[in-house]
Amino acid sequence: MGLFEGLTQQIGGQVISSLASQLGADEAVTQTAVQTALPLLFSALSKNASTQEGATSLANALDKDHDGSILNMLGDFIPNAGQSSGAGILGHLLGDKRGMAEQGISQATGLNVGQVGQLLITLAPIIMGYLGKQKQEGGLDASALSNLLGGEREVAQSQAPGGLGMLANLLDMDNDGNPVDDVLGMLGRFIK
Repeated sequence: MGLFEGLTQQIGGQVISSLASQLGADEAVTQTAVQTALPLLFSALSKNASTQEGATSLANALDKDHDGSILNMLGDFIPNAGQSSGAGILGHLLGDKRGMAEQGISQATGLNVGQVGQLLITLAPIIMGYLGKQKQEGGLDASALSNLLGGEREVAQSQAPGGLGMLANLLDMDNDGNPVDDVLGMLGRFIK
């Protein structure tokens, strides 16, 4: 099983139900929002790890703070996600594009921007925990981690709902080093 597929399975079933309850949203809408957010976050993570410096920084963060233990306590974590490192992780992944990401996902899914922000803050530590667990189990160094993420990037994009899968080919169209703004610009056009 691939990295993204395993992550998607980790965030299914009861986790979706808990997320929906926490967001005050319908489970089907929450599922769509997760399916929209995960490829975007995964692509941003992959892009950040595509340089040696970024991969080393990610590997260090995983070793220091994300050993995968979060995956064993998702039921306790989700209601308290606002107190987690999620906002900081989003800052690293999305930078000043976070607001744009929240607006794009909101437009695509029908969740309000506040709900999307809460969802992203919840998903970010889960993604990092899952990746940290895979790093430990596979004995991955920074280079291997970067290669793994790069190889899984297209898988993540292909799993996006509807027309979002095609966005993989459109990432970072303006060559600014950040695919998020390009993805979100397309998001509004494809999902209306």
